[in-house]
Amino acid sequence: MKRRTLPGTTLEVSEVCLGTMTWGDQNSEAEAHEQLDLAVARGINFIDTAEMYPVPATSTTQGRTEAYLGRWLAKRGREGLVIATKVAGPGRRDWIRGGRTDLSRENIAEAVGASLERLAIDCIDLFQIHWPQRNVPMFGTTEFDPSTEKAGGPSMREQVEGMAAMIEAGRIRHWGVSNETAWGLCEFRRVARELGVPGPVTVQNAHSLVSRGADHGIAEVLYRERMSLLAYSPLAGGILTGKYSRGAKPAGARYTIFDTVGSRFREPIVHEAADAYADLARRRGLTPVQLALGYVRSRWYVGATIVGATSAAQLDEDIAGAQVELDARTLADVAALQVRYPNPAP
Repeated sequence: MKRRTLPGTTLEVSEVCLGTMTWGDQNSEAEAHEQLDLAVARGINFIDTAEMYPVPATSTTQGRTEAYLGRWLAKRGREGLVIATKVAGPGRRDWIRGGRTDLSRENIAEAVGASLERLAIDCIDLFQIHWPQRNVPMFGTTEFDPSTEKAGGPSMREQVEGMAAMIEAGRIRHWGVSNETAWGLCEFRRVARELGVPGPVTVQNAHSLVSRGADHGIAEVLYRERMSLLAYSPLAGGILTGKYSRGAKPAGARYTIFDTVGSRFREPIVHEAADAYADLARRRGLTPVQLALGYVRSRWYVGATIVGATSAAQLDEDIAGAQVELDARTLADVAALQVRYPNPAP
């Protein structure tokens, strides 16, 4: 498998990153370890998790995913692996740290310490802010609403200082952000330059055939600031695999089991677009998975495509699909469809 050095870092990562958010709910610990063994055997060295996982997040399962990974690392060792995790953003999960989820220096440090303990390692390669402290449209919301502004909370300067302190202490190597906007990326980088400390090196946002918010302002920031995108939900939570095609509800599938997960991917226009892409894949002699993951791979600003699965067979298919190189004709056909479906699941 091809590897890339993430811009602005010394991290050499596989072009496919193993996602973990099903471990601890849809997947047992034994299944998680099976996925890890398979991923490493296929050449993956980049693993992404979060203190909040698994998803859907609950007070009884929070942290379980990191613990599963940690016990596997304790047996296997972490040599050659790049481990990424995330600190939860404010609100939403009041049971994390007893509700202390503002991104203060103290809470960042506490989150790092707890993740290190669960992961059974002494340094995190990439530590990410899971979602912003400030008011921003995210998780399918598209319009910025100034009426929802709230006073107070740690500033972006304090967040940068908190991350820099963790790097200085040798507890993390680099840091990044997730579910972030172009303005947020620019401001974090500006503040870091002003302070003379490391800024974020990656942004982890949803990116797929139906989620193309990174193509415009964020892509420019990534180019000018020498950063890269870690693309999550490249299959739109499974919508782009074709298994939900024409209204199907396969037994055991994520959106069949959980009514409240992935609402941005459940809109009728998203299913219509997914069916159109599945038809295109068949015409081009590809599976829907190969088309969807090959498209994400073709984007110049993607540092790694994050794939996750609930079975070893699914994971094997995803790993192979994420290494497919689409030809110019197929990419032209995709571009034609994108005129009809420009960004149905932002």
